[in-house]
Amino acid sequence: MKLATTCAVITGGASGLGAATARHFAENGARVALFDLNEEAGTALAAELGGTFHKVDVTSEDSVASAIAAAKDAMGSINATVNCAGIAPAATTIGKNGPHPLHTFQQTIDINLVGSFNVARLAAEVMAQNDPEADGARGVIINTASIAAMDGQRGQAAYAASKGGIVGLSLPMARDLARSGIRVMAIAPGIFLTPMLQGLPQEVQDQLASDVTCPARLGDPSEYARLAGFIVENGYLNGEVIRIDGALRMQ
Repeated sequence: MKLATTCAVITGGASGLGAATARHFAENGARVALFDLNEEAGTALAAELGGTFHKVDVTSEDSVASAIAAAKDAMGSINATVNCAGIAPAATTIGKNGPHPLHTFQQTIDINLVGSFNVARLAAEVMAQNDPEADGARGVIINTASIAAMDGQRGQAAYAASKGGIVGLSLPMARDLARSGIRVMAIAPGIFLTPMLQGLPQEVQDQLASDVTCPARLGDPSEYARLAGFIVENGYLNGEVIRIDGALRMQ
């Protein structure tokens, strides 16, 4: 696969890692369909990149199925999916106000894990209909995990569990989809300068950056995007999780 011939669905595509991925893909010739709830930002970016925007709730089967169909109609096919949609609430298992809110835990699992699987399974159904390339490839799915899946910190029970699910999903899904020529990979980012972190005071950002082994800085979303592009084009990467974290191991 080449980015120049890629037709990609990107969830969380209106901002952060998803927007950076959409931009990198489009700059290298790919066609992109952005899935997000932020209609204003998503529509503007899609127009800039010559792609399409689809307002999508990744936890809804109907919402995703409709958007997948619309994206296929707009691009002609789908051969790549990058799942970046997600939330990162913080709550300890027992806090000052009692136990961890169950609805927060459930919502995090629903969006980060179930939502990724929902998009992946419906996109895979479409990819399986593609004509195979010379090596049998019909598509690739890239899910976003996190180093919290391995190094989860205090207050990250819900987030780490959801990302641990993404890690555990990678190999069995890759095996499931092998007969269809569809690869499945996951990227586990460290601390990246996304809109959520940009809202923190500069001294907090500096402290987070100093914890990174080398280079001692926050990750740039474009670095995630370039890794996603590399995965698309390297057909022998499958069923694996790649950390991109500057050797950070969270305390």
